[in-house]
Amino acid sequence: MTKTEKNQIIETLVKDLNENPNFYLTDIGGLTVESTGELRRLCFKKKVKLKVTKNTLLRKAMEKSEKELNELYDTLRGPNSIMFTEAGNAPARLIKEFRKKFKSEKPLLKGAYVEESAYIGEDQLDILENIKSKNEVIADIIALLQSPTKNVISALQSGGHKISGILETLSERPA
Repeated sequence: MTKTEKNQIIETLVKDLNENPNFYLTDIGGLTVESTGELRRLCFKKKVKLKVTKNTLLRKAMEKSEKELNELYDTLRGPNSIMFTEAGNAPARLIKEFRKKFKSEKPLLKGAYVEESAYIGEDQLDILENIKSKNEVIADIIALLQSPTKNVISALQSGGHKISGILETLSERPA
């Protein structure tokens, strides 16, 4: 690979790192060609962009990135693939689904950068799976804020019927 080709790959990786809010570093080494193809299809279906790259090129891209990725440098050993995604929990769910379907230990989670935080190690997979995206959190907050309002409106509406019923009964009563 020429220096120009390496620089192009680094620039592409820098662009991917800067444009995607979340990414996972995984080890897919040892997967068969068939299961790797299945993983790529599953990634495409779940809108996760999967790339396999050399660690030295990825490290140079991480250093040039606008993000603070120092904590993830130690994960750049051995075979690495990188999963880019909009939804922070999508790759974690994808990894678990793939493992269950193929009864495999791979892909292994080495590290992740989700919602501006670094997660290191396989033991973080369950935590990452349960992380909510910003949009999910906003939706939860809106639902919580609407709940008391809905209760008040409902009480007022039902109370209005009760009051009008009482007034109607009182007006029909002989004086």
